[in-house]
This record gives sequence, C-alpha cells and structure tokens, in this order.
Amino acid sequence: MSVLVRSGLGPLCAVGRAAIPSIWRGKYFSSGNEPAENPVTPMLRHLIYKIKSTGPITVAEYMKEVLTNPAKGYYVCRDMLGEKGDFITSPEISQIFGELLGIWFISEWMATGKSTAFQLVELGPGRGTLVGDILRVFTQLGSVLKNCDISVHLVEKTPQGWREVFVDIDPQVSDKLRFVLAPSATPAEAFIQHDETRDHVEVCPDAGVIIEELSQRIALTGGAALVADYGHEGTKTDTLRGFCGHKLHDVLIAPGTADLTADVDFSYLRRMAQGKVASLGPIKQHTFLKNMGIDVRLKVLLDKSNEPSVRQQLLQGYDMLMNPKKMGERFNFFALLPHQRLQGGRHRRNARQSKPFASLVAGFSELAWQ
Repeated sequence: MSVLVRSGLGPLCAVGRAAIPSIWRGKYFSSGNEPAENPVTPMLRHLIYKIKSTGPITVAEYMKEVLTNPAKGYYVCRDMLGEKGDFITSPEISQIFGELLGIWFISEWMATGKSTAFQLVELGPGRGTLVGDILRVFTQLGSVLKNCDISVHLVEKTPQGWREVFVDIDPQVSDKLRFVLAPSATPAEAFIQHDETRDHVEVCPDAGVIIEELSQRIALTGGAALVADYGHEGTKTDTLRGFCGHKLHDVLIAPGTADLTADVDFSYLRRMAQGKVASLGPIKQHTFLKNMGIDVRLKVLLDKSNEPSVRQQLLQGYDMLMNPKKMGERFNFFALLPHQRLQGGRHRRNARQSKPFASLVAGFSELAWQ
C-alpha cells in the first residue's frame, strides 16, 4: 500500500489471545492438495514452542510470525505477485507499473499546491522496490520509506454467536497445527457489523487503525493515499490463502516456506475513514493502468526495442498486468483524498458521496495524452 502523506504513522493496535478448547470444523484456507507429510520447518518449531508456552494464537499473529520473522531464518517477500503466484518477470514492465504510480502521486502533488515538503510512504511487505520505481519518476523530491505488515483475524458465526478462529497444536499429531474456535467472545468480534450476513468474516483492526490515522492527517494537512491490492466490497468470506512454488498451498503446512495473503475489504477501509476524507474506487487494475496511459508507455518501449526477446517480455508483462483473467481484474485501486481536493472547498461528510467526482483524479478517469 503506497501512501502520500505529510507525517508518519502511529503504533499499531495490540492483538489479544484467549484459551481455545473447541475444534474449528471449517474447510477453508486449504488448497485441497496437502502433502502427505508436514515438514518440520524452523518456523513450525518456533510456533509450536510459542503455542505451548502461551496458548493458541490468532490467525493475525500467525501471519505476522510467518511473514515477518527473519529471526527464524525466512522472510516472505511479495513484489508484483499474481493471484496464482505469477511474478512480473520483465523489469521493464515492472518499471512501467512504478512509473505510472509515480505519475499519479505527482498529479496529486500538483493538484494540492506543490508543497515543498512531503513524505512518500509504502506500507506493505517487501523490499521497497516498488517505491524505488516511483521515486525514479521524481528523484528531486525527498521520501520516507516505512514497512508494515497487515494481517487478518478470522471470525465465524456459530449457534453461540461470533467466534474467532485461532491456531493451535493438533493433539493427535505433535508437530502439526490446526484451526480451532474460541469458546467465548474475543476483541476481534467488535469489528463485525450488526447487519453482517456472511457466516465467515475476515477483519483487520490494524488496517482500520492505519486508515483512521491517515484520514485524520490527510484531512488536517493534505496529502493522498493510494491502496493497490486484491480486494472486495465486503462480499467475500474466506480469502486467506497460501502460495508456494507458484501454486496454492495449505496455510498451516510447512509455515515459513509459503507466502500468505488475504483480500482487502475496501468497504471496511471506507467505513474506517469515517467521512473525514473522500474515497474513490475501488476500480480494477486494468482500468486504472489504462487511464494512467500504460498503452502509450508500452508503445514507446516497443518502438525503441529491436530485441525480439525484450519485446516478448514486455508484451507478456503487459498481459499479466492487464488481462482480466490474470491481474487485470484481481487487483484493485482505492484512493483517499481531502474533500477540498474534489469539492472546491465544500465539505461533505459521507465518503460514499464522493464517487461522482472520480473523473477529477488521475487513474480514476482517462488521461488526455497530447
């Protein structure tokens, strides 16, 4: 998640735990092709020791350990990862992606007065390569780079009410993990809407805290936030999944050897903005990139290249980014902007009402190329 703001972020909220005796009997978060045996990885040994010492852990804590604990000998990095584990192998097309995001930020910087001081902050797991591509678009401007992992809590509707899903040790197999249900309420259930109709919900308090903080800062001091990720409008249920070797992988098998990911609930992000700022989107990636001029940029690179292999890589990378069956419709773009940016100084408290003004912002409407 890339964000243009004027100041840093506050600390993330803590994650609570509770003892979990009951088994969770759902059939989710599995590829259906589990290996015959569960390799005992260093991360698995660490997690088993942790659970034995302190009790079952939340799925959010499990994800953070697996994705961001370099002390256990593994760090998962997702840079330009497709839904089925397809990487953008062409550096040229990856650079185009970064350049177009850089143009978006420059557009917003110009629209809000060309402030001489601002921060460009990338939130998300990775090495900062994306923001590096963005910075090459405006190397004369300063930047601040921060990293932040966002994990989800899983909550299921039961006859006893909402119950959070935890990770525990399988009593039948000492080196295997399993999902279990909490016997009573946990703090994550407070994020479930009273009119929720789904049976399984993924909630992310950390993302809510960040969006609240960003909305407050953007409303007070200006700036913009651009979120790019898998996502939905509060309609999906079980999106937590693992990838290993470009294939779906059971999230509890051989932890530390596979990437874990879950979709963003954009309706939740909009709700957590609390009307302090205007929201645009989400719109599909192929629409956003087309509006930003990816076709024009691709043509320039193709015209400059006489090497067939490079041209083929460019076209393959373009297809990966734009094809609706690949990343074109799986990734979405969502923006937060000051109300003044869209309404000429007039304030509107309902962020949903800002959608008709999307034509005023680059990426959310087609750019005019001269």
